[in-house]
Amino acid sequence: MHVSSKVNSLAFSGTMQISGKAKELKAQGVNVIDLSVGEPDFPTPQRVKDAAVKAIADNQTKYTMAAGIVPLREAVGAWFKQSYGLDYAANEIIISNGAKHSLYNTLQTIIEVGEEVIIPAPYWVTYPALVEIVDGVPITVETTKEEGFKLTPEKFKAAITPKTRALILCNPSNPTGSVYTKAELEEIAEIVLENDLYVISDEIYSKLVYDDFEYTSFPTLSDEIKKKTILIDGVSKSYSMTGWRIGFTAADKELISGMGKLQSQMTSNASTISQYAALEAITGPQDDVEEMRKTFNERRIYLRDALNLIDGVEAGDAKGAFYLFPNVSSVFGKSYGDTKINGSFDLSMYLIAEAQVATVPGSVFGAEGFLRIAYATSMENLQEGVKRIEEALAKLS
Repeated sequence: MHVSSKVNSLAFSGTMQISGKAKELKAQGVNVIDLSVGEPDFPTPQRVKDAAVKAIADNQTKYTMAAGIVPLREAVGAWFKQSYGLDYAANEIIISNGAKHSLYNTLQTIIEVGEEVIIPAPYWVTYPALVEIVDGVPITVETTKEEGFKLTPEKFKAAITPKTRALILCNPSNPTGSVYTKAELEEIAEIVLENDLYVISDEIYSKLVYDDFEYTSFPTLSDEIKKKTILIDGVSKSYSMTGWRIGFTAADKELISGMGKLQSQMTSNASTISQYAALEAITGPQDDVEEMRKTFNERRIYLRDALNLIDGVEAGDAKGAFYLFPNVSSVFGKSYGDTKINGSFDLSMYLIAEAQVATVPGSVFGAEGFLRIAYATSMENLQEGVKRIEEALAKLS
């Protein structure tokens, strides 16, 4: 069988591999504590599920416009207006099959063969792969824990070449949970305008910010920046709707029109039923979003403090999303039995085998020396997971 070289060159998602291993062990009856999964453990709000059932009962089960139903696109515009003061008309918004699809549409629309896209590391695993799929060149820029895992102006400037077309900015960050201040974003924005770049601002975790942190959406910085920003969001994280597959893209209407043409030839519309569910999610009462955020914050504080008590783990802090990204490099080189920990992948595999705890190695995010630990699970699971991690690390010598 012939498989194209482009597909052969792709790797499976590292996060999906770990999650798949956890599911496999669970199916075998193993009591796995899964701290790898990047989705809320809460059920989709009942009002949203009811809206989906009503859509089916009302026979809203046919094709829609490729860009999505107008009421949802208008509602997304109103949602951005209420959340950040942004003005987007319906023809400046497209509804896609999840934020990952939104990102693909964006890159396919703006990137020519060989053009470069700057991606700060640690990065979400799919960013470089998507750039490669559209025949672009991902340029990763390492950030450090001391920098808050955030792109500095100096490193940004140094990465720009005549071939640079765009910057992907994940804010709040998956995998680190870091969030940019307005001042930090303004420094990045100045460089963007100086070099006439696009910013693909992935803000899928924007509703999950803690410690009274004042969140700034990138296109709010100025009218000029708004024109150069392609804003990605959706309902997956904020409304616990990962499986419903609804993402939003907001940008200049010419770009959105291009994405609409692309989507019309590839997938047509996102699920009609899911679109009506998403409409209820963003227009109905938002109490469930706030309750989920408060619960995540309680878990975040517990997990941060508990991990920092474990010898060899330095958890630091994070102001957004539902991940911590602790430094675990101090255990590298240690062994237990026939198992030697040479890096984060070895450690992640050791923890799932020895402690039945699933985490994601930092290496898949372009950041060796760290683990991504999600607190999108119950407090009971977090407490048991931390206990097992501590016991497993104590065995290493």
